[in-house]
Amino acid sequence: MVTTEPGAPGRAPRRATYRDALAEPRFRVLFATRTVAIAADTLRVLALSVLVYGRTGSPLLASAAFAAGFLPQLAGGALLGALADRMRPRRLIAAAYALEAAAALVLALLDPPVAAALALVALIACATPLFAGASNRLVADVLTGDAYVLGRSLMTIASAAAQLLGLAFGGVAVAALGPRHALLAAGAAHLLAALLARFGLPDLPAPPRAEARSLVGESFTGSVRLLADPAVRALLLAQWLPPAFVAGAESLLVPYAAVRGYPEGTAALLMGCSAGGMLLGNVAGARLLTPAARERLVVPLMAMFGVPLLPLALDVPAALAALLMLLTGAGFAYELGIQRPFVDALPEDGRGQAFGLLSTGLMTLQGTGPLVLGGVAEFVPVGGTLAVAGACTLVIALLLRAPLTRARTVPAPEPEPAPAPATVEPREAS
Repeated sequence: MVTTEPGAPGRAPRRATYRDALAEPRFRVLFATRTVAIAADTLRVLALSVLVYGRTGSPLLASAAFAAGFLPQLAGGALLGALADRMRPRRLIAAAYALEAAAALVLALLDPPVAAALALVALIACATPLFAGASNRLVADVLTGDAYVLGRSLMTIASAAAQLLGLAFGGVAVAALGPRHALLAAGAAHLLAALLARFGLPDLPAPPRAEARSLVGESFTGSVRLLADPAVRALLLAQWLPPAFVAGAESLLVPYAAVRGYPEGTAALLMGCSAGGMLLGNVAGARLLTPAARERLVVPLMAMFGVPLLPLALDVPAALAALLMLLTGAGFAYELGIQRPFVDALPEDGRGQAFGLLSTGLMTLQGTGPLVLGGVAEFVPVGGTLAVAGACTLVIALLLRAPLTRARTVPAPEPEPAPAPATVEPREAS
């Protein structure tokens, strides 16, 4: 574990590097499993959407196949989120990936009706906040200070890269193998992630709990407690709202390119520029900025996440639109300055649920953002709708400026007293 400066919880004595984060064996395992799983998720969603559309011819049901993996996370996070602070992390993470693998195999081999297939995907999605919370809690436990920020940066880079590779190779796989064999490949990748977690992570004990309460009751009261804290609430909103608006904008790039008369394939280029900007922004922010500078630049970078969308209301050339989307993606580096204050603001006995709540809100709002902006585009020109998304992101950055400044200076909360847990010796991975 990377040590922190005495007397300064959560602050590293120097600017960390990616090598510092990757030097921690448990982080390497979590990094590898999450990268494999994201690529598998992308392939599964693409294959299922093609399969559903091929069987029904309904764009609505094909879209539902995509959304089924996101919106149900709200129920899982709200009702079961506390499980991330109750179970041994290795068991929870490995079991969740194994469930993902089993679901993909069922979809590929048993050919369930469309309604049953969507219900299965939705049911599995309910568990996503649980293992996301457990995994992110474990990252926060094994990496501290700036090494944690660099670890989160690596996770973001891996997520963007895995999605790009998943879309690129997923399209080829679906075309070459067919959607059912592509689902089998997705299931195999999820099974690989489960095995990596099972045999790569030590069997650490579950975090101690102050008292025994019902899972649903503890999940609900824990979420209320987190959202009632002004610092935690501001930091959650900062991570939820801007990506929701930008995701909504990205969902309109296909009609935007068509309306502007850009060459065929430009929409994919614009999406790729956004993801590429995210990669570049994260690497530059992690390697060139000091920890203090990242935290000071949160609001300007958050504004940069939305401002480049404003000129898209005009009839700009395709090359300029690509540059603007690259700048938009680079603005996502604002999240680097939020990671350390967010961890420091969390109660020790609720970290897992907090990370699950973060994942739940992020996925839910990224699923609803395209729906909301798609509705706006029915009444406003698509270029104007993109500008609306940018303006909303800018307004959010300005409104959160004062709360985020206060959140950076709030001391980490003291953990609630808990009875001494039974001694459990961690067992090394078998």
